[in-house]
Amino acid sequence: MVNIARVVETLPDEFEVILADAASEGVRNMALLARQWASGEQRFEEPGALFAARVGGALAGVGGVSPETGPGEPAMRMRRLYVRPDFRRMGVARALAGAMMQQGFQAAPRLTVNAAASVAAGPFWAAMGFEPSDRRDATHIARL
Repeated sequence: MVNIARVVETLPDEFEVILADAASEGVRNMALLARQWASGEQRFEEPGALFAARVGGALAGVGGVSPETGPGEPAMRMRRLYVRPDFRRMGVARALAGAMMQQGFQAAPRLTVNAAASVAAGPFWAAMGFEPSDRRDATHIARL
């Protein structure tokens, strides 16, 4: 069973395990999350949120949503979704994305994501209801 909890004050216990797993795969988004969290640059405050997923008590993944910057229609941005290799194909990414999307749609009618960093990311977000986009800053968009 996947348990999702909101991250508020500090990054979750065992976050260093996620950092190591991501680095071993050449994924940079967890190091970026750690750096931006430590500096205060990105803390996923309201209306955004950062979520942690646990399976059997172990930290399995994280993902966040934050306000989209820039002109145009209000939007929220899906960010920093990562699931540790040992927990893939268990519904962790879907559970995290579901929490992220619910939080995002409470704040804005449009969600964006840049899925260019991973071959699997585009099909995943499409399966979650996102449409491909030709925007430079967002590969996929979902609307209420």
